[in-house]
Amino acid sequence: MPKQRKFNILEHELVPKHEVLPPEEAARILKELGVTPQQLPWLRVTDPVARAIGAKPGDIVRIYRKSPTSGETIAYRYVVGY
Repeated sequence: MPKQRKFNILEHELVPKHEVLPPEEAARILKELGVTPQQLPWLRVTDPVARAIGAKPGDIVRIYRKSPTSGETIAYRYVVGY
């Protein structure tokens, strides 16, 4: 059986940039949006990108997506453990 090679999922052209927010910035963003963390879309801790960036349950992740019509959009996700 051939040995499988690992690759960095974050370098794939279809994977947008993800970053874990520091707690102070996460609190500020939640206040600006007027939501609780649980009201954000969820990102499972087992997601390959969440694992690659070291996200832990309770973290807020910022995702930068490129769009042909709006340039760049930002989305936020709440990391859950299940």
